[in-house]
Amino acid sequence: MVQRIDVTGADGVRLAAWEFREPHTDPARPADGSGGTAATATAATAAEAPAAPSAEPERPGVLLLHGLMGRAFHWAGTARWLAEHRRVVALDQRGHGQSDRPPAGPGLLTSLGREAFVADAEAAVEQLGLAPVTLIGHSMGALTAWQLAARRPDLVGAVVICDMRASALGAASQQEWEEWFTRWPLPFPTQDAARRWFGEDDPRVERPDPGRGAFFAEVMHEAQDGWRPVFSRSHMLTARETWVHDAHWEELAQVRCPTLVVRGLDGELGRAEAQEMVRVLPAGQYAEIPDAGHYLHYDQPTAWRAVLEPFLDGVHAPQS
Repeated sequence: MVQRIDVTGADGVRLAAWEFREPHTDPARPADGSGGTAATATAATAAEAPAAPSAEPERPGVLLLHGLMGRAFHWAGTARWLAEHRRVVALDQRGHGQSDRPPAGPGLLTSLGREAFVADAEAAVEQLGLAPVTLIGHSMGALTAWQLAARRPDLVGAVVICDMRASALGAASQQEWEEWFTRWPLPFPTQDAARRWFGEDDPRVERPDPGRGAFFAEVMHEAQDGWRPVFSRSHMLTARETWVHDAHWEELAQVRCPTLVVRGLDGELGRAEAQEMVRVLPAGQYAEIPDAGHYLHYDQPTAWRAVLEPFLDGVHAPQS
């Protein structure tokens, strides 16, 4: 069962959080760990009214933070098996999924800045009673995770960093993204057409990447003229602008809790940088997933679980 819980984020933004429970009783979820489709998951929960968080103090809390352009249901496959022994919540971050978009205007850079995203995650942990929480973040969500851990060590018990760099990417990277957005052949005639383009036909794809195609297909919705992203591309560029020019090593070094750095062999985080991140972290560990790209929890869900589960078992082991 997936239950929606509304959270009030920074500046009063309404955030949609999704708690995953009793995964073995939910026939709507696929058994292969791939996550299924957001449409399926949303349909399964649309009739449920927002509910108060459950009190399960004996179950360690986990907050799942998606990346830029992602949504909470990208974590569905991971959340299903995590929920067997933990209290698992995935957050639609501001401007994503079913959470509110900040209003346009001169304050947009602040509304989509790092402080806002970190404050939202902090609010979710506190309002849902998840502390001491394990934060599992992909890409931009991983940056949010370690920034929150550095700021509020009292709330965070462990962090998982999934394919996110600590070094500055720079202006050239931002320009590449702006140009890439202009090449999207919107609207797509079908959701499958979106899956094929992002997984095969996108010039940024060197070889067929089914995980990437599935990831982007799940952030498309059917509009009057075809399938379009559920997010504003200009908002995504604004959010990225607030962190892409800066390095984040200093905050990383302030994360004192156990932290796992995971990279896909063909992802965006290089091995040398990942290993340097582990060295900088006071309690860092390293894992690498072969045959996986940036969207490694989609590319290789079984291998992802194989590296994640032992780390979490160690963090959540009963203390003698």
